[in-house]
Amino acid sequence: MEEGKKRRREEEEGEEIEAGSSDADRSLSLEQNLSFSDTLVALRIMRAQFPQIDKVAIQPFILQSQLYSSVKDRTQVDRELESLRREKVVRIFKLNTGQDDHAVMFLNDYLKQIEHFVKRMEERKTGDLEVFKWFKVHVIESKLEPSIEHQELCSLLSLGGRVKDEHISLLINAGLLTRQLIDPSMYWLAIPNVGSILKGLSQGRKELLSLLNRRRYKEMMLAPLEKKHLRFSPLDMRFHLRDLIGSGHLKIAHTPTSIVVRVSKD
Repeated sequence: MEEGKKRRREEEEGEEIEAGSSDADRSLSLEQNLSFSDTLVALRIMRAQFPQIDKVAIQPFILQSQLYSSVKDRTQVDRELESLRREKVVRIFKLNTGQDDHAVMFLNDYLKQIEHFVKRMEERKTGDLEVFKWFKVHVIESKLEPSIEHQELCSLLSLGGRVKDEHISLLINAGLLTRQLIDPSMYWLAIPNVGSILKGLSQGRKELLSLLNRRRYKEMMLAPLEKKHLRFSPLDMRFHLRDLIGSGHLKIAHTPTSIVVRVSKD
């Protein structure tokens, strides 16, 4: 009992610290906070630094590749992410980018994302919305993995009420589920409203690599590079740099006076 109270108190204190430091975290340059001691610290700071995106209602998410660029030991990242997932602090999502991309979102942010979508549906008086409550209470609470099989999905939803085909269609149309191409009886759990951002993610990656490839030595100092604006991505340069460094497309070199970012040789 005492341990539970202590844990809650620590979480509340952590939230207060996080709220108070988010503005400071946001203003720090990439050069000032390129690496972190552990995965949770990295997640919290990158959450605070998630870019403000116009016209798209999306809660902050962090790419797994960004964590690999920020915490030196990849095994530590994988181990700590798995622990945070099991403790229901975060959820991990397979992104529909055509590459092996995974996003990490704090569970509270994911629930806010769902609530925002449901409110919009309620305003439009569209569909049988009770399935969203069943999904939240019975699927999200018990299914921690990034994918789910059709029969298991129906079984969990049926704890809330009688499941119809229209309910599954509603969850797919809402962007909470996507069918797996290899096996249509399997679904990926997904982030609503993320589609347009994924398009920008792919375009921003190409734009940044193209920018560096056009330079004589395919490199640039980090500080001026971070200040550049990408034309084809709603995500900022810092977001893309962390991603491409973590995925190995870019690498960094420390000089006596600065940090240099260069394209990795194939």
